[in-house]
Amino acid sequence: MPMLDLSLEELKTYYPSRNEPEDFDIFWNNTLSESLEFPLNASFNAVESPLTSLDVFDLTFNGFAGQQVKGWFLLPKNRKGRLPCIVEYLGYGDGRGFAHDWLLWSSLGYGHLVMDNRGQGSNGFPGDTPDFVSSQVEPHFPGFVTQGILDPKQYYYRRLFTDAVRAVEVARSNPTIDPAKIAITGRSQGGGITLAVAGLVRDVSAIMPDVPFNSQYRRATEISDRHPYLEIALYCKTHRDKVDQVFRTLSYFDGMNFSVRAKAHALFSTGLMDMICPPSTVFASYNWYAGPKEIRVYPFNEHEGGKSFHTMEQINFLKDLWR
Repeated sequence: MPMLDLSLEELKTYYPSRNEPEDFDIFWNNTLSESLEFPLNASFNAVESPLTSLDVFDLTFNGFAGQQVKGWFLLPKNRKGRLPCIVEYLGYGDGRGFAHDWLLWSSLGYGHLVMDNRGQGSNGFPGDTPDFVSSQVEPHFPGFVTQGILDPKQYYYRRLFTDAVRAVEVARSNPTIDPAKIAITGRSQGGGITLAVAGLVRDVSAIMPDVPFNSQYRRATEISDRHPYLEIALYCKTHRDKVDQVFRTLSYFDGMNFSVRAKAHALFSTGLMDMICPPSTVFASYNWYAGPKEIRVYPFNEHEGGKSFHTMEQINFLKDLWR
């Protein structure tokens, strides 16, 4: 795959306009306040596991509108005092899978919360959380990115981002976790969720968005011919009269608009040959990011990014931060 986006030098100074709606903060404050009316009801149910060095818990909690969300919570068996915790969000189509799919962070001595994606989990790791839609949703292109896209209140990611905020509350509610040492992370869609939570929960300690999705939607749909951004373009191809409405809705969910509100230490990543989440869309959020930040660039990689090389960067990043 050739480099079809901006050069690295251009990316470093790339500050696109953010197109932020005037009621962005009101919208999200109201959204989160509505869900706070429902108790978390976090349930950590210990399960038998062949993972002899870890304690595994089947997690259930109340997310958007009090709807149940599943997940995993893993702890090292040999632990002393309160632990830092990594809250992890998942890629597009993935569900929480099995506990043995998530061994890294708890093996390093951290708590690890893995949040299921509501309605997803049938294209990758299997999922266990249904998506309860509260009212009639307009027609959409197959997938999740255009579900409810004509109304921010009905848009799919309003529900998913709210679940993700509540997952941080869940981690902090567990007595084994140090509430001051919460890191949030995810790759692709999970990276986009990470950026959203960073802008909505500004006292997390660290964020690690890996090749993040959900950023600068307009440019992404214009230069990428890959799913999931292609779903938006194909929707607009059919609904020619709804284009302005589509991108107004998406402005409430754009990573750039969360980045300017975020304060946590951040480690981003991008692949310069990535056409699923083009590097200019990643740098759009990175450059606007308001907190201390670093980015790792993988010049000859596509959407896989740095993979195990970048995992080591993340390990060292947290080690230095929480030394």
